[in-house]
Amino acid sequence: MKFFIDTANLDQIRDAQELGVLDGVTTNPSLMAKEGITGRNNILKHYVDICNIVDGDVSAEVIATDLKGMIKEGEELAELHDQIVVKVPMIRDGVKALKYFSDKGIRTNCTLVFSPGQALLAAKAGATYVSPFIGRLDDISTDGLNLIAEIRLIYDNYGYQTQILAASIRHTMHIIDCAKLGADVMTGPLSAIEGLLKHPLTDIGLAKFLEDYKKGN
Repeated sequence: MKFFIDTANLDQIRDAQELGVLDGVTTNPSLMAKEGITGRNNILKHYVDICNIVDGDVSAEVIATDLKGMIKEGEELAELHDQIVVKVPMIRDGVKALKYFSDKGIRTNCTLVFSPGQALLAAKAGATYVSPFIGRLDDISTDGLNLIAEIRLIYDNYGYQTQILAASIRHTMHIIDCAKLGADVMTGPLSAIEGLLKHPLTDIGLAKFLEDYKKGN
């Protein structure tokens, strides 16, 4: 399972990279704005800054919602850096854009996916990644993890190579559950990834080892 961090904060990205388990980054206009990154040129520069920190894929989102605009923005984003993956929304023109980019050899991430049917269309159009938002489904009392299971079954049935990128990860157990279900990638906050480190028995055991060591010295 690949670990992506969902942020535009460079310090958090560096922390995740230094941990040694980071495979990539996802971000979006809202996360950029949260870090005070506004204006097209500043956003494009920030994507390059992120690519210079991490070794893996960096999803960069188009703002346009029409086919012509998505193609224009997507090609501009793809030219920024070899690690850029163009993030396209799951809408009618988005599916067309996925097909266009796939034919051009430009890697894509289909975002805002909330149903297995949407994920099927994205795979057929040649998306590199598909991003089901499990946390947002949980927010409306719908089982987000079940969506991961349904997409996994469909993709395995037909041998689709599109990778399931579990998005809107809210906490550590989301990561564990997605790993059990066979998600190819998770993307979430650094806190959720670091939560995997924690177990009370680890803390108790380490404290005991140190205590015994001090007794012998």
